[in-house]
Amino acid sequence: MNTFKNLHIAPGRAICYSGFRKGQKPGGNYPSYDEIKEDLLLLHGHWKYLRLFDCDQHAEMVLEVITKEKLDFQVMLGAYITAEMNNFNCPWDGGVYSEEQLEINRVYNQNRINRLIELAQLYPGLIFSLSVGNEACVDWTDHYVPESKVLDYVKQVKSQTKQPVTFCENYVPWLVKLEKLAEEVDFISIHTYPVWEYKHIDESLDYTKENYYSIVKKYPHKPVIITEAGWATHSNGRGIDPEKVNEEYQKKYFQNLMGWAKEENILTFFFEAFDEKWKGSPEPLEPEKHWGLFKVDRTPKMAVRHLFQK
Repeated sequence: MNTFKNLHIAPGRAICYSGFRKGQKPGGNYPSYDEIKEDLLLLHGHWKYLRLFDCDQHAEMVLEVITKEKLDFQVMLGAYITAEMNNFNCPWDGGVYSEEQLEINRVYNQNRINRLIELAQLYPGLIFSLSVGNEACVDWTDHYVPESKVLDYVKQVKSQTKQPVTFCENYVPWLVKLEKLAEEVDFISIHTYPVWEYKHIDESLDYTKENYYSIVKKYPHKPVIITEAGWATHSNGRGIDPEKVNEEYQKKYFQNLMGWAKEENILTFFFEAFDEKWKGSPEPLEPEKHWGLFKVDRTPKMAVRHLFQK
């Protein structure tokens, strides 16, 4: 298994990066140039590949900082597409919209795709791959987009850019319903979260391997990478048993996952660089807020603390 070779990508560590700090969130206050520079200097030299989730103001600033500061990163840039169809299976508030809102979303999504193409053309040496969405086809999503529309977005982007194009999604939809999309993308990107599926840390790597190789087996002619895999460090009990998450477990999963990914040459983006307070519910121990390898104040957690000890 050598996805790096198949995609003509040099081996290197990869991480999901979103730089929103306390009091910041998408659509609200955005990180400044200096804040993003501080983040990227922490990551520089330890990670080669960054995954950005949307082609918004945040991503544009990240690309600007990397370019102006001459930092050695390569970027997977995404377009975050929102709901174009109701999903009555969504288990939390959201997933159901008026037809008027869905039409607004369709226009918004097309504008996102157009911007993804523009930035890909503007930064051909920095942006190494493109994603037309994130977790928009899985059964539980609150921003459901039918496969046919995602397929259309992939074709649009491929026709106007030189970078390989993908779609980032939980591993399950690739197994059960995204065959046409899988054939159109240049490579398949999967998400695997053992702790969300009630696995103990001692089962975690084997479960991730099972998720990954099930996709490889189904699509043996396609490169497959992991665009999200991680371990939370806190939980209020919403979906994750608090006893199954802490910094020691995150460290163990991080080390095991990165060791396997390096051995097998599988491009694997760890989720994520920094904790983000804006995510999930207002509760401070909400697990969505605690996936970072660094805390919100940018101090390293146990998994990466050794990288910053003098």
